[in-house]
Amino acid sequence: MAEQTSRLELPYILSSQAQKHVTHNEALQRLDAITQLTIKGELTQPPQTVSEGDCFLIAPAATGDWANKTGKIAFRQDDAWIYLAPREGWQAWFTENNRLKVLRSGSWQELSLPENAAFQRLGINATADATNRLAVSSSASLFTNGDSGGGHQIKVNKATPADTASLLFQSGWSGRAEMGLAGNDAFSIKTTADGATWYTALSISGAGIVSMPARPLVRAGRAAGNVSHAAGSLSGFTDLTIQQGGFALGDIVNSTLRELRVPATGVYLIVLSLAVISSSGHTVTIRINGAASTFALNGTTSAANSVQSASFMATLNENDRISFAHAGTCQLAYGPGKTEISLIML
Repeated sequence: MAEQTSRLELPYILSSQAQKHVTHNEALQRLDAITQLTIKGELTQPPQTVSEGDCFLIAPAATGDWANKTGKIAFRQDDAWIYLAPREGWQAWFTENNRLKVLRSGSWQELSLPENAAFQRLGINATADATNRLAVSSSASLFTNGDSGGGHQIKVNKATPADTASLLFQSGWSGRAEMGLAGNDAFSIKTTADGATWYTALSISGAGIVSMPARPLVRAGRAAGNVSHAAGSLSGFTDLTIQQGGFALGDIVNSTLRELRVPATGVYLIVLSLAVISSSGHTVTIRINGAASTFALNGTTSAANSVQSASFMATLNENDRISFAHAGTCQLAYGPGKTEISLIML
């Protein structure tokens, strides 16, 4: 009969053995060290300060009392070191870095996740919570194709059309941009400057129709009627028949006529249209911030009862003001689709 157990090497109490309590106590000492094994650290020599029950993993190139004991576990009991030779598959809690490790192929390694598992929450270098059940703190994340090659899809699903399935981009934990299906089934890109007021920059319907609700564009004119303009007079606008993106009427130019105020800096396509009833030779010039620009339409008496139109491209700044200056004399017809100016940011 063997004198010790095969796995933990616990000594047997033999039938003819004297002082059986010694053998029994030795077995208890080993069990006390191995059961719920906790290792305080990996050292090359005994620490200067040690407490009863402390366990250490003896590191390579050990010296002093631990020389030639690399890989063993040193267990402090009764003011002496007990040395244990760990076996493949032993597990231990390493208190230095709060990690549970297993002895595998001669080295202590952190336990790997199972191939198939279900988790209520998972944090990768971060703490998951009830809302963010998956939390990842990293400079980058990689999603690639499977072992057999091919493509890769990321799927974000929602329960009903009124719910949201989106990607939210934050700055300082405050939202700044969002893309996806936000509150309906149209794909949209939304932005905000403060995390509170959101604007839809792009919306694509299920039929593939693209709209940009915040894109600055406008058709500016005056109430329907015929107006005679004298040489040297100024005019502006009373009506915005189409308006989005922040275009608005500004300061008074003449009587009830107001300047058109530009909402954002950018390159604009400008279309100027004149519905000419009569003319003795005229020029209508676009004024920007009270000064005449190079954008103008002109005509002679032959322009009577005709529609003149010209398009221009110009860089305009936020809060630029637009109005008209008239040279010569003419009578123009106003109303939707007649004398007006249209602008759209490109």
